[in-house]
Amino acid sequence: MKPVLLITMGDPAGIGPEVVVKALSHPETREGCLPVVVGDAAPIKDAISFTGSRLRLKTVSAPEEAKGGRDTIELIDLNMLGGKPYAPGKVSALCGEAAFTYVTRAIEMCMQGRAVGVATAPLNKEAMHLAGHMYSGHTEIFADYTHTKDYAMLLMSGALRVIHVTTHVSMREACDLIKTERVLKTIRLAHEALTMLGMPKGKIGVAGLNAHASENGLFGHEEAEEIIPAINQARLEGIDADGPVPPDTVFVKAAGGVYDIVVAMYHDQGHIPLKLFGFRMDPKTGLFASMSGINTTIGLPIIRTSVDHGTAFDRAGRNTSNEMSMVEAITTAVQMIPYYEARRHA
Repeated sequence: MKPVLLITMGDPAGIGPEVVVKALSHPETREGCLPVVVGDAAPIKDAISFTGSRLRLKTVSAPEEAKGGRDTIELIDLNMLGGKPYAPGKVSALCGEAAFTYVTRAIEMCMQGRAVGVATAPLNKEAMHLAGHMYSGHTEIFADYTHTKDYAMLLMSGALRVIHVTTHVSMREACDLIKTERVLKTIRLAHEALTMLGMPKGKIGVAGLNAHASENGLFGHEEAEEIIPAINQARLEGIDADGPVPPDTVFVKAAGGVYDIVVAMYHDQGHIPLKLFGFRMDPKTGLFASMSGINTTIGLPIIRTSVDHGTAFDRAGRNTSNEMSMVEAITTAVQMIPYYEARRHA
């Protein structure tokens, strides 16, 4: 039997159900795993209908019941909506609670050894907060519910891989968090990510925080005081880390093959180049013609990958959403399975 990979359908009012249905029509999402959706039946049925999908919905009560089959979507129906109406494109506590529960139940099943990991469709932070769950995103939920202390967000699109020292905090707080211990932990996690992806000798480019990586102290002192000591210690541990590299060139070098992964200091420093690299918009329609790229959390005891886009409430229910990021989230999770299986049996 192939290992079970759970797929949370995200906020029912967003594009999550649509991209999940569309992704599971791609044969490569069935190779190497048994995909099982965790969510509610009604939004998946709606998505099957308005996308014109030929897949049929089959509900199962547990991951162990999954049989596979290219013509079916196997769903663990948590019935969080309870028959209550939900409106595509509308923020609600009902949908926020549902999306949060899909994730926590999926984590619980993985921690019990009943599935190897989770690929997540987007949830909406405002809806989740309305439901009383004050997390800043999937990354923090997974870290909390798996009791993981050291973790980091990794984004990937093609040859570009970016891991973050800080993510969902203000710029002021991000600057204050750039400390040697935190940077070093992220470099170690970058090395773990490369090992997981089959590149244990990969080269890590560490971005500076300031313009020109401070240019020897002209534009700040974080590089000399916090980042360089972390790089030096990583090198002593046998990790091939280079830097600090000026932020305006490190991503170009990585895309060109100089580095196998970049350690970014804060959220937008890493997200902007990744999305410029992987997203393409049709200027005539205003729709994304391509949405390449995935988000994963490194350091967890289970696999977690995700689409690298939001709930896109303005497009919910319109059959205009691109599913390729979800396809990549599933196939990347499968790529990680041997690493996690080897670690589990070590």
